[in-house]
Amino acid sequence: MLIDTHAHVNFQAFSADRNEVVKRTLAAGCWLINVGSNFATSTRAVEMAGEHPSGVFAAIGLHPGHLEEGTIDEAEADVRSSEEKFDPKNYRVLAGNKKVVAIGETGLDYYRLSEKYKPIEEIKDKQKKVFSEHLELAKELDLPLILHCRGSKENPTDAYEEMLQILEKSGEVRGVIHCFGGNFRQASRFIELGFYVGFTGIITFPKTEELKNIAKSLPLDKILIETDCPYLAPEPYRGKRNEPLYVEWVARKIAELKNISYEEVAEITSKTAKKLFKIG
Repeated sequence: MLIDTHAHVNFQAFSADRNEVVKRTLAAGCWLINVGSNFATSTRAVEMAGEHPSGVFAAIGLHPGHLEEGTIDEAEADVRSSEEKFDPKNYRVLAGNKKVVAIGETGLDYYRLSEKYKPIEEIKDKQKKVFSEHLELAKELDLPLILHCRGSKENPTDAYEEMLQILEKSGEVRGVIHCFGGNFRQASRFIELGFYVGFTGIITFPKTEELKNIAKSLPLDKILIETDCPYLAPEPYRGKRNEPLYVEWVARKIAELKNISYEEVAEITSKTAKKLFKIG
């Protein structure tokens, strides 16, 4: 089996056929975790999980890009956002559903900051504050975290450094750093802090040698696989809408990089996902 640990079938890109997408995903023996990026998509993720007795789960949280009005860039798609406040009480209610398996996605995103409305440092401070509030909620509810992190255009690893500093002071938390884009030292530090490292179809793209080397070097039992669909479709689907079944290509690339069987990657990453999210 396979588990796509970070999907967004709850997003508008799947509004016309989300039931069909989920149906064929489950029929192929693949499970998925739908991840919320704001309260509306978190609610939809919970509702979708409730429609399926097994194999579909939800994570709830507020993406840092939704803290300000503007555009969230996801490499192959532009998503408009309006400013939204994080209200732990509302998310606490959502988390009462047994199909909620994580808090997130939450974190820091410095890639497309603009001083159009506020100074950049003020925006960063707000992201850090809300991120810390998610950490406290995860600790309170004893749920793992799904972390989003993206550095600035000038320094792709800066947000990772600041996120690690926050986590080092936060006490015991666990989870996954989703769609990892930092360096090997940072990946190793996340693992030391109790996190797994998530890889998407980006590792199938040309000119991502550093990321491929990180995936090759990390222990297999510290890796999770994900699509981040509808974004970041792997080769050979690049440029098209991604979907959970395409997580197979992430697993196959990791197997190739590590010179092991696809079956071993599928087995170990699924086992890891079940352990972290307490599913199965």
